[in-house]
Amino acid sequence: MNNDSSSRIAVHLKAWIAAAVPGAKLPSTRSLVAKYHASPVTVQKALQTLTAQGLIESRPGVGTFVRAVRTARPSDYGWQTAALRSPQASLPSVSGTMRDVPNDAIAFHSGYPARELLPERLVRAALTRAARGDSTLFRPPAAGLPELQSWFAHELGASTPAGTTPPNPSDVVVLPGSQSGLSSIFTALAGSGRPLLMESPTYWGAILAAVQAGVQVVPVPSGPEGPDPAELARAFDETGARLFYAQPNYANPTGAQWSAERGEEVLGVMRSKGAFLVEDDWAHDFGITSNPMPLASRDDSGHVVYLRSLTKSVSPAIRIAAVIARGPARERILADRAAESMYVSGLLQAAALDVVTQPAWQTHLRSLRHQLQSRRDLLVTSLRDHVPQAHIEQVPKGGLNLWARLPDATDLDRLARDCETAGVIIAAGREWFPAEPAGPFIRLNYSGANPGAFPEGARIISQMLARNGG
Repeated sequence: MNNDSSSRIAVHLKAWIAAAVPGAKLPSTRSLVAKYHASPVTVQKALQTLTAQGLIESRPGVGTFVRAVRTARPSDYGWQTAALRSPQASLPSVSGTMRDVPNDAIAFHSGYPARELLPERLVRAALTRAARGDSTLFRPPAAGLPELQSWFAHELGASTPAGTTPPNPSDVVVLPGSQSGLSSIFTALAGSGRPLLMESPTYWGAILAAVQAGVQVVPVPSGPEGPDPAELARAFDETGARLFYAQPNYANPTGAQWSAERGEEVLGVMRSKGAFLVEDDWAHDFGITSNPMPLASRDDSGHVVYLRSLTKSVSPAIRIAAVIARGPARERILADRAAESMYVSGLLQAAALDVVTQPAWQTHLRSLRHQLQSRRDLLVTSLRDHVPQAHIEQVPKGGLNLWARLPDATDLDRLARDCETAGVIIAAGREWFPAEPAGPFIRLNYSGANPGAFPEGARIISQMLARNGG
């Protein structure tokens, strides 16, 4: 009864408010109680309803008043067009791989491993210990915590062959994730307007970083064995470039791993051209049927700028990476990083170091290898059973992704929309090409949640592809 009475009072007061001028004072609660023969609680409920609707406002000790109606008007930001002028480069939108999707979707699009593939117990314990240490209160050195620099240098040095000088800890610059490292490397070593050679297809984030740095991206075709050294040399000669970005181990998106012979050939090109190779070893911890072979371990003359990330293998919340560079190149990169962010959170550095120096870290990596293999094989089998028209040129020996070519007539935008409507999220391959796509490709991540749904996801892709005419 009270609810009905408060609603009736609210309706009557709305009519009174509509006829009143803004700022008009409402009758007192006592007057409303007497007028409507209701209890004070019922009247208060009616007033609370009107307050929530923005029609009245209460001023303690003064009374309740009709609120002035504020008419919304569109904001005019036209002045910014003149102030900002034309952008130096047209930045791509945020990648579809970063989208949040419903929990019940079959998600093949993300670039990050599922939670169950992360060392959660190690991460939580490391953060707890780091929070009790000095890293919570002190500024770390600009180049990183010395202990973490040493760990990165030692890891690369462990694979350095005899006769090659391993890196020193002082060659290491700790980064707040590899993406910021790419921006600094491209800015410091190439510079705005200068050419940058880049594998094609390649990591969409590297393309974004290059565009943001204002460099001129020159695609170099790369296949299952990596780029053709002769084609790479010709690109250097034609463009005058001095920088080449590549992923020799488990490339994103193709999963390609260069052979030792191809790596030596590419290093030979870099030495003959007096150029830098930016080696992005993003998937170092994700070997499945092979081990990563960093080219940086075979170079001690400063031609390879080595980028190593822990973000995907430790935790997306611990954005820690490092660049290992020698000579003036390292100083230029450090100067750019210092100008950009001054230093990297000591708390996150301490936590990352704690995780990777625990004995259980190596145990986790061995388990991860087996889990990735079973997921990869399940997705490959699912595609071959349900989507035979999807051509997988190479089953990757590591990494997180399958790269599949679809029939030439495939409309990727329509396919992605149809799949999403059916509850399957895929990543269209065009994001991984610095220039025009070489064909209709999709990238499917096999490290996501719910691998048991892979066969169903492949079946839905097949159905939507059939609608597409593929």
